[in-house]
Amino acid sequence: VQLQASGGGLVKAGDSLRLSCTASGRAFSRITMGWFRQGPGKEREIVAGITSRGGSTYYADSVKGRFTVSKDNVKNILSLQMNSLKPEDTAVYYCAAKDVGDQSYRYWGQGTLVTVSS
Repeated sequence: VQLQASGGGLVKAGDSLRLSCTASGRAFSRITMGWFRQGPGKEREIVAGITSRGGSTYYADSVKGRFTVSKDNVKNILSLQMNSLKPEDTAVYYCAAKDVGDQSYRYWGQGTLVTVSS
């Protein structure tokens, strides 16, 4: 699976940003997908996940109520709507995917940088 993330940029605290990720090489509706991030000096962490058909989602506590993950199985696009951004959301954001039944994410995009200024 080839993943391509986009949509990062420099915003101010309180602003919104929408990340997108396209996938190819696998039936989009058969892969579970997620967004991860790695901030400066931090380990990579999962931000949000969504099941193959979009029926179930997961959010890290730090983004609940502010971020929304969605998966369009017609347009083959994974999105992350980020509202009320905070400086601590500054990170490189990665989209990732795994086949249904896999324990770990095995496919990774190249990352897109989100910088939130105070």
